[in-house]
Amino acid sequence: MTTVPLLELSSLTVDFATEDGGSRTLLADLDLTLAPGEALGLVGESGSGKSMTVRAITRLLPPAASAGGAIRFEGRDVTTMDAAALRAYRDGGVGLVFQDPRAHINPTRRIGAFLTEALRHNRGLGKREALARAEAVLAEVGIDEPARRLRQYPHEVSGGMLQRVMIASVLLAEPRLILADEPTTALDVTIQREVVAILDRMRRERGMGMVFITHDLDLALAVCGRVAVMYAGRIVEIRSARSLHERAAHPYTLGLLGSRPAIDARAQRLTAIPGRPVSAFEAGGGCAFAPRCAFATPTCENEPPPLVPFDGGLVRCARVEEIHAARTNTWTSKEAAE
Repeated sequence: MTTVPLLELSSLTVDFATEDGGSRTLLADLDLTLAPGEALGLVGESGSGKSMTVRAITRLLPPAASAGGAIRFEGRDVTTMDAAALRAYRDGGVGLVFQDPRAHINPTRRIGAFLTEALRHNRGLGKREALARAEAVLAEVGIDEPARRLRQYPHEVSGGMLQRVMIASVLLAEPRLILADEPTTALDVTIQREVVAILDRMRRERGMGMVFITHDLDLALAVCGRVAVMYAGRIVEIRSARSLHERAAHPYTLGLLGSRPAIDARAQRLTAIPGRPVSAFEAGGGCAFAPRCAFATPTCENEPPPLVPFDGGLVRCARVEEIHAARTNTWTSKEAAE
């Protein structure tokens, strides 16, 4: 029996209309699948297209943007949903945890009003029942004295607690898919760990799928079973978290791994990726990473590489086999010398 993916993106493209009548490509030929209950990490530098992917999945693109290709949720095409189906999809199918909760929670309303509005208007619950459910979910996400918190305003609680309120608002809708768009960026390290642990625990307990968007590769490797690395609006590598950590193959992924500080080694100068990241519309006709890649040849700059199977994952690099062979020989030589 074949299981229908919870989420499936097929050749997803997003273009943005410019004032001069032209267009700019923001996402190009994006292919992704997510199984029910799976956690998938989406990693890349700023401008790689991570947040735009989330906007496309939820059909919250800016007015000047248009999407092509297919977005399927439990086999249904999201791009062709009418208003009623789209409302149901956003209310109980997919939940979005934003990066900055203070920018998405009305500061003039109490937390209780924010959490119960959808329950009362969309699901017909009475005020008392809705408040009781909100109080229970606040307790689930680790907020003490939840009844008192419901009476407070957003400015009366910390940033970490407000992010938990945002997570609670998503959980109240009982979604099958959570899209967590850099949910820890505005938090300190200790609170980051707590928020990520809550998201992961809730996902496991409720059997939800999760797309975890972050620029922190280590965080994605710790939380997700699979990780997709984005560059210039495209997936350049996707594989299991363990495999990506141990056997990354794309030069960009290798650069990200090499630029991380190690907490278990003596301090040393980090190896930075040269140049600057580019957007999809700046990429030209060849490999978008070629100008920053130490392995690039003239062919890389002229021909766009496809996303192909390699070593248990998918990699978008025309020279991946040569690079892998050269690195394997280097490792073998070092081991023999030791």
